[in-house]
Amino acid sequence: MYACVDATKGGGLYRSDDGGQSWTEQSTDERLWERGDDFAECKVDPKNPDAVYIANVVTWKSTDAGKTWLAIRGAPGGDDYHRLWINPEHPEIILLVSDQGAEITVNGGQTWSSWYNQPTAQFYHVIADNAFPYNVYGGQQESGSVGIASRGNDGQITFREWHPVGAEEYGYIAPDPLDPNIIYGGKLTKFDKRTGQVQNISPQIGRGGKYRFLRTAPVIFSTVDPKSLFYAGNVLFKTINGGNSWDVLSPDLTRKSWDIPKSVGIFASDKLKTMPQRGVIYTIAPSHKNINTIWIGTDDGLIQLTNDGGKSWKDITPAEITSWNKVSLIDAGHFDDLTAYAAINKIKLDDMHPYIYKTHDGGKTWQKIVNGLPMEPVNAVREDPVCKGLLFAGTETAVYVSFNDGELWQPLKLNMPATSIRDLVIKDNDLLVGTHGRSFWIMDDITALRNLAKLKKSRETALYETGSAFRVRWNMNTDTPLPQEEPAGQNPPDGAIIDYYLKDDAHSVVTLEIRDALGALVRTYQSNDAPYAIPPVNIPLYWIRPQQILSAAKGAHRFIWDMHTQPLNLPPDYAIAAIYGQTAPNPSSPWVLPGLYTVKLTVGGKSYSQKLTIKMDPRVKTSGVELRRQYDLSDKCYREFKAASEASDHLHQLQVQAEKLLPNATGPLAAALKNITDDAAKLQAGARGAKPESFASLKSRLLSLMNLMQESDMPVTTQVSNAVSDADASFKALNTKYNSLIGDQLKPVNEQLAQAGLGKISL
Repeated sequence: MYACVDATKGGGLYRSDDGGQSWTEQSTDERLWERGDDFAECKVDPKNPDAVYIANVVTWKSTDAGKTWLAIRGAPGGDDYHRLWINPEHPEIILLVSDQGAEITVNGGQTWSSWYNQPTAQFYHVIADNAFPYNVYGGQQESGSVGIASRGNDGQITFREWHPVGAEEYGYIAPDPLDPNIIYGGKLTKFDKRTGQVQNISPQIGRGGKYRFLRTAPVIFSTVDPKSLFYAGNVLFKTINGGNSWDVLSPDLTRKSWDIPKSVGIFASDKLKTMPQRGVIYTIAPSHKNINTIWIGTDDGLIQLTNDGGKSWKDITPAEITSWNKVSLIDAGHFDDLTAYAAINKIKLDDMHPYIYKTHDGGKTWQKIVNGLPMEPVNAVREDPVCKGLLFAGTETAVYVSFNDGELWQPLKLNMPATSIRDLVIKDNDLLVGTHGRSFWIMDDITALRNLAKLKKSRETALYETGSAFRVRWNMNTDTPLPQEEPAGQNPPDGAIIDYYLKDDAHSVVTLEIRDALGALVRTYQSNDAPYAIPPVNIPLYWIRPQQILSAAKGAHRFIWDMHTQPLNLPPDYAIAAIYGQTAPNPSSPWVLPGLYTVKLTVGGKSYSQKLTIKMDPRVKTSGVELRRQYDLSDKCYREFKAASEASDHLHQLQVQAEKLLPNATGPLAAALKNITDDAAKLQAGARGAKPESFASLKSRLLSLMNLMQESDMPVTTQVSNAVSDADASFKALNTKYNSLIGDQLKPVNEQLAQAGLGKISL
C-alpha cells in the first residue's frame, strides 16, 4: 500500500508492506503531495508493486517504490492532473485526466495522445465582440484565455480561428466595443491583437494593497457609453481611457458582518465572526438605459444599486438572500432602468435549490422566479435585448428559457450535453453559452424564440419571423481540406434560417416559396421533392452533406435556404475543398442580391408569409452597383444556359424521331430527314473535330463563366465581361440557327411526312 499525505508536519509518500500495520517514508518531495485537497491520486502498477504513479500539477512515475521520481507529463504553470487509470492487463496503457481533458499512453508514459480532440474546456464566462464574424471569448481552467471566431472562412471553426487574448484562466473578458483588436480581461490586462502584446492596467499594483480581488473579478463595458469600462474588487472601479487611469465609484460594498452557517460544520468558531472582511463584488450590471445606474452583487450575498454614477449606493438585497450566498450574476433590464434579474447560488450552505429573482421597481421589491427549474443551482440569467419577457438561465446541467418573464421555465437542451452552464449572453440573434467542461456552444438565430414569446397560440401552425441573414460564403478554402480527424467546431448554417411549426402532419404537399421585392419567384421547395442522386464520386461518402427536404411532419422545423436562385438540373459535383460531413454540391445558380424577400409557406391550402432581409457580408466592400452587374451577367449566363439546354433537348428529340422515321422514308423525304438530322446533331453537339460553336460547347462556356463570376464577391473583370459578351453573341447566333431549323427547315419536312402518311416530328 502507498499513502500520499498532505500535512504541515510529516507530509510525504509512505509505503506499507503489511496491510497498513507499519509504514515507511519513501519520499518527502513536496511536489508529490502538495495541495492534497485538490490532488490526491496515487496509483500502483497492477503487475509491479515498485512502479508507482502520482497525479498532481505534474504526473510523476517511480520504478523503485517511490524513492526516486521522473516527471512524465506536465508543463510550466501546471496542467493539473486529477485522475489516472492503469490497464490491469496491460499496465503500459494509462488513462490520465486533467482540467483540459483526457490523454492516453500505450508505452508507460513515453508518449501521449492529445486532449485537443475533445471539446472539454472549462469556461467561467462568455462574451462576444462587435467584429464580423463576431469572436467569442472566455477564460478557461488551466488553459488561459480563448478568443475564437464564431465562424471560420473554410467551412468550419478550427485551430486557425483560435488564439489566447492575454487574460488568465479564470478571468472575465471584455472586448472593446469600439475596437475589436483590443481585449481587456483577468486582473487586469489589455491585449492588442495586432501586436500580441499584453499590458497590466490593474488599478492596484501588486498584491497586498488596500483592495481585495477575486480571481474571477468582473470586467464589463457599458452599453450606454462604450468608453466606460467597469472592474471590481471589494469596490467598483471605472475607466474611460482604456485603463490608463481609474476612478473609484464606491466604498467597500461587501458585508461587514455575517452568520456562521451549519454547513461550516466542525470548522465553526467564534473567530469566524471577527475575521477580516473577505467578500468581493462578484457581478456588475451597468444599466442599458442610463450611464449612472449600476447594479452590483457580491459573493457574500448583497445586491447594491447606484443611480448617480456611484456617488451614493443603496442596499436592495432581498430578505431571502443572506450571508454566505453568492450573487452569481445580475443582468440589468434592457427596456427600462428599474428592472434587473439576479441568479443566486447558495451551495456554500449545502443548498442546491435554484434561485432567480427579478425586480421591476429598482429593487424595492423582488420576486423569486423558479417555477419549472430543476433542483439544482442557477449560475446565470439573462434577458433578451430584443424581446421583453424572454429570459434565459443556465443551471448546473442545462439552459432554460422563459417566454413570460420567468413565470415558467422550460428546458432548452436540444443537442447540448448535460454540463455546468456558467454564463450565457445574447449576441445579435444568437445565444452564446459558456460551459464548465464542454466548451462554448452557440444557438444560431433565436428569432423563432422571440416570435414564440409574442404568440398567444404557440401550438398552431406558424411560419416564424425570419429577421435577417448575411450573405456569407460558407467555405472559401480553394484546396485540400483538413483531415476529418482534426477537431473542428461547426460553422453557422450555410444560408438563411427559416423556422416553422406544423400543428399536425400535413396530408398534402407543403410548399416553401421565396420571392423578391417585386414578387418574382426566386426559389421553390416542396415536401415531395426527390433527393438528388449522388453520382459515382471518387471520394468516401462521409464527406457529403446530408440532403435537406422540406418536412411535412408535425412539430418544429428549421430549413436553410442557400440564398441562390433555383439550381440548374445538373448532376451534383463537389469541390476539392471539402468539409467532413458538410460538403454541399457546387452551386449551379447565382447568389441572390442583398435586399428584401418574402418567404411563403403553404400548408393544407393555407399560406403563411414573413419578410426576410438579406444583408451583404460586412467585410465585402464591393459596391451595390458592381454586385448588381455581377448578378446581371451571371443571370444572363444562367438563363442562356437554360435556354440552350432546352434547345438541345428539342434537337435531341428531333434526331430521335427522324431516325425512327428514316427506315420508312425514300427518295427526297429520306434525304431531307438525313439532312435535318445531321444539322440538328451539329447544332446540338458539334461535329467531331469541328470548330463551329454548338449548344454543347456554348453550355460549357456559359456555365464556366457563371461560376467564374460567382466564385467571389469582387467586381467582374473586364476580360470576363468581354467573354460574357462573346458568349451572348454566340448564343444569339446559335439560337437564330435553331429557330431556323425547327421552323423553316422542319416545316417542309413535316409536310412531306404528312403526304407520305408518316405523321410529323413534334417538339
